[in-house]
Amino acid sequence: MLETLALPITLLVAAYLIGSLNSAIVLCKLGGLPDPRTQGSGNPGATNVLRFGGKKLAATVLIIDVFKGVIPVLVAHLLGLTMVWVAATAFAAFLGHLFPVFFQFKGGKGVATALGGFLALSPLLASAGLATWLLVFAISRISSLSALTAAALTPLYSLWLIESVGARWLILLIALMLIARHHSNIRRLLSREEEKS
Repeated sequence: MLETLALPITLLVAAYLIGSLNSAIVLCKLGGLPDPRTQGSGNPGATNVLRFGGKKLAATVLIIDVFKGVIPVLVAHLLGLTMVWVAATAFAAFLGHLFPVFFQFKGGKGVATALGGFLALSPLLASAGLATWLLVFAISRISSLSALTAAALTPLYSLWLIESVGARWLILLIALMLIARHHSNIRRLLSREEEKS
C-alpha cells in the first residue's frame, strides 16, 4: 500500500514546491522592482505586476505561472496516475502558489496556475474556463470579475467534461478557494470601486 502511494505523494510534494516558486516575486526582485505584495493590490501575480512592471514582465509572470500548473499535471498523466491523482496534482501546484513555502506562505490568487493545471488535466475544461474569462473581460474590462465568473462556472463545466467524481470535487475545491482569495475584489465589485484594466 505504502509503495503504491509513494509515487503520487512524491509528485504532490513536488507539485506544491513548484507552485511555491512565485515568479512575480522572483522576477521583480531580479529586475530591481519592489515586492509585488507591497504594491497595488498586493497580489503577486501578472495583473498586479502589469500595473508597475510593464507588459513584458507581466506576460513572463503569466506564462511561468501557467506552466507551474501544466508541468506537474503532465507528469502525473505520463506516469499513468488515475484522474483523481492527476487532479490532486493540479490542486497541489495551485496550493503552492497560494501558500508558498519559500515566501512565508504569502502567495497569489492562483488564477494562472489553476488555468495551467486545468489545461493539462482537460484541455476542453480549460478552454471553457478561458472562454468564459475572455467573454466577461471583453464585456466588463474587469480582470477580477472575469476570474470569479470563470471560477464559478468551471465546476459546472466539469460535470460534462470530467468523468471522475473525485476529480470534480477537487476542481470544485480549487474554484471555491479561487473565489475566497478574491474576497477583497468581491467587496470592491459590490461597492463598484473595482478598477478596469
